[in-house]
Amino acid sequence: MNIYVIGLAIYPPAERIMNERLEEMVYTTTRAALDDAGVTRGELDNVVLAASDEFDGRSISSMLMAMPAGAYLTDEIKVTDAGAMGLCLAAARIASGDFHLGVVASWCKSSKTDVEGLMRLKGEPFFTRPLGLNCAVTDALFGRAVVERWGIGPEEINDRVLAAYQRAAGNPRGVRHRVPSPAEVADSDYVSAPLRQGHRAPMTDGAVSLVLASEEWVDAHPEREPLARLSGVGWATDGYQLGRERLGGMHSARIAWDMALKRAGLGSASEVEVVEIESQTGFHEAAYVRAFELEGHPGLSPSGGPFAQNPYFCSGLVNMAEAVLQVSGRAGPVQVQGARRGVGHGCHGFAQQANIVAVFESVEA
Repeated sequence: MNIYVIGLAIYPPAERIMNERLEEMVYTTTRAALDDAGVTRGELDNVVLAASDEFDGRSISSMLMAMPAGAYLTDEIKVTDAGAMGLCLAAARIASGDFHLGVVASWCKSSKTDVEGLMRLKGEPFFTRPLGLNCAVTDALFGRAVVERWGIGPEEINDRVLAAYQRAAGNPRGVRHRVPSPAEVADSDYVSAPLRQGHRAPMTDGAVSLVLASEEWVDAHPEREPLARLSGVGWATDGYQLGRERLGGMHSARIAWDMALKRAGLGSASEVEVVEIESQTGFHEAAYVRAFELEGHPGLSPSGGPFAQNPYFCSGLVNMAEAVLQVSGRAGPVQVQGARRGVGHGCHGFAQQANIVAVFESVEA
């Protein structure tokens, strides 16, 4: 069964959004996505929420967030892993044949959350939690494994960070961070060696919503032009223990990538024009480029990825929205000319434990 994206919206990101509550952000974003699709809330038959109670700072946050996301008197379900997993669940629901028009909505106010403190609580309580494992420490362990596995020098990491900032500077949907100087990146303080503060994508606040429709629904509404077809999706979760092979092997990333491309009928990255990667650090980009065989790919994260905006929980779903904008020719100043196929990628868990990859095609393709 073909699944289509018929509308989307990305909330204007900021380092700290103070003028709207989460409910208002989600309502504004989902309403804009529905308007983009040319449908009303009453036409929806399902809504998928992708959110974290911990990041929201609320128990059972869907009680407050479901209605702003369009789920009033509509079937609603929630996934708590990451925003990108919401797309997987939304696509699976439509592929079941039981649903035909739905919204997937995700959000995160990173500025209101002690992200490192929250991540420490996700550690195994008797051993790793007392050690103080968090994003910084586990990303540093990941970075060390990547450097040793592929012989990557610090110059490459610094150059990748600078290039990401430069791409992000042209993205009107980004925060437009100032592009740092090479020295500001290379000489920034260590967070946890070899990871420096300058290597990390700054966290922001934001939200994103996509409207998905079945082939049956699209055929019945020829006046609604789809933006893109979801031609393949894959996801995988690696082991929890942070050994050398787990950190450097990139197993879940490779499985998700191969699964998505196979389902899309593609053989390699050379067959897609755009690949939007969730690179939370320069080490992430260096690793994913090698795992996905993207060396020299001209369409690597033209949006700037998390260096453009990084609402931490839903950054992967933002990447997927950016991929849809590329293949529909609506990416604006960062548009890759002739983009007919685009990949959106997301990761979550300690040291990219889990990965999600989605392939989108232009309707003409």
